[in-house]
Amino acid sequence: MALDDTLALPFFDDGHRRFAEELGRWADAKLSSLPHGDVDEACRARVRALGEAGLLKAVVPASHGGLHPVLDVRTLCLAREILAFRDGLADFAFAMQGLGTGSISLFGSDELKRKYLPPVREGKAIAAFALSEPEAGSDVAAMATTAKADGANIRLDGEKTWISNGGIADHYIVFARSGEAPGARGLSAFVVGADTPGLTVAERIEVIAPHPLARLKFDGVRVPVANRLGLPGEGFKVAMATLDIFRSTVGAAALGFARRALDETVEHAATRKLFGAPLGDLQMTQAAIADSATEVDAAALLVYRAAWVKDQGAGRVTREAAMAKMFATEAAQRVIDRAVQLHGGAGVRKGVKVEELYRDIRALRIYEGATEVQKIVISRDLLKQRPGKAALAAE
Repeated sequence: MALDDTLALPFFDDGHRRFAEELGRWADAKLSSLPHGDVDEACRARVRALGEAGLLKAVVPASHGGLHPVLDVRTLCLAREILAFRDGLADFAFAMQGLGTGSISLFGSDELKRKYLPPVREGKAIAAFALSEPEAGSDVAAMATTAKADGANIRLDGEKTWISNGGIADHYIVFARSGEAPGARGLSAFVVGADTPGLTVAERIEVIAPHPLARLKFDGVRVPVANRLGLPGEGFKVAMATLDIFRSTVGAAALGFARRALDETVEHAATRKLFGAPLGDLQMTQAAIADSATEVDAAALLVYRAAWVKDQGAGRVTREAAMAKMFATEAAQRVIDRAVQLHGGAGVRKGVKVEELYRDIRALRIYEGATEVQKIVISRDLLKQRPGKAALAAE
């Protein structure tokens, strides 16, 4: 089932199909001409290009120049799939503009929305989401960064790590312990400008699929109380509501990578000669292609089911999004691994597309909730729903 076949499903309307067609045409015409050397400049160039083309309207609400009255998850997923199919860094650039402003769209005051959303929509500012810490990744309740009242300001002290767009972002959505209650109920969220005194980039982090990533330090960083998102102690709610939208899109990016790997596999199998016949004539090759095609289709259905449910007005789609993210990323890893194996030595040669995809996919199984965490989320949700049984404590 190619993307065009997926778009024919009743998950989508004509607006989604037009958006997908426009984005696909733009990506084919533009992405190859953008820088591919220095990762910071390459990311900035993709943000600018997406903004100039009007494609970042998908990451803000219509009240501030966006495409839809509220963030439309199907549009976000389509964008990530289409971009990931062609260029992993373009997908990253698009995704972070959304994740780094999603909390503002959902919980920001009118003043914060007016200040931060238009520049992101236009590709003139770069956004980031700062949740993880050295000892608080999957376990958000272990967060140690503090937020304390300081006159008309809030003082932030602590450290964040694995922050995408760290070092090039113009603003960060920062989560910190404000102390209203123990654990996850005592967190708050704030918008912090990158040039705020006391905020420094402590380390740039290099990973196997290069993109801007950093460890940040907060040493007496003061932000106005008006920069808080939501109420005091609602930081966990802000984070989970944001991830509830964007977690499905991680599955969509994985789907884009997997579709590209399958296309590369089919082309290679049809044209590569082995023992005097096309590689695709071998039954083991055919079995690998069949497994990959089935996993791609299954991933597409889970991703767009989760997106559709959210767009129909569901308050939370925790289980659906977790299933989509978990299955799509794990399936994509398998699809891409088969592609590398069938390419033989060429599959691990730098510059070959399947080698690039092999590096691109790995992090998606970890960030925005590792696969193992998604399994806990899914099982807890099902156990809580057992009739007549005491519900487990919420996350």
